Amino acid sequence: AEAVEEQDEFDVILTGAGEKKIQVIKVVRELTSLGLKEAKDLVDGTPKPVLEKVAKEAADKAAESLKAAGASVEVK
Repeated sequence: AEAVEEQDEFDVILTGAGEKKIQVIKVVRELTSLGLKEAKDLVDGTPKPVLEKVAKEAADKAAESLKAAGASVEVK
């Protein structure tokens, strides 16, 4: 039997901005190097990946920050 490979790269997917869209945009800008317009477009176009192929710790931290701002997030 083959051993199941441990996943070491994760994507953080923004699935909804929630009530506090401006807060979510600020968090997206902190997590990425996007400008204001690009971050707003990403938040408006959900579901969209915020971070791709990052370590589990970074993905969890990003997801926590986005959830704290009121967004709904998926880590894959």
